[in-house]
Amino acid sequence: MRRLDRRDNIAFVDIAEGENAICPVDRAELLARFHARENGKLLSGAAAFAAMWRAIPMLRPLGLVAKNRIVLRMLERIYGAFLRYRPRLQRWLVRRSA
Repeated sequence: MRRLDRRDNIAFVDIAEGENAICPVDRAELLARFHARENGKLLSGAAAFAAMWRAIPMLRPLGLVAKNRIVLRMLERIYGAFLRYRPRLQRWLVRRSA
């Protein structure tokens, strides 16, 4: 996503590095799901991805479609399923790269 963000519209923050002292959200919660802030509002999960897509010109149409609550609900279900399989996927990727 950083490579696609050629206009530097997105401020990426790696909270795994521990620099979230001023953040009102618990660090464990931030690590569990993807978060983004759009127009001052903190978003989580599929809504956060959609906000990120809207900030990248090439992906903006997808992000605008995701404003539809039915589409967003479907994307959230897909994201929830991904989160269930993420630990296994991470272990597999670590083994594969070793």
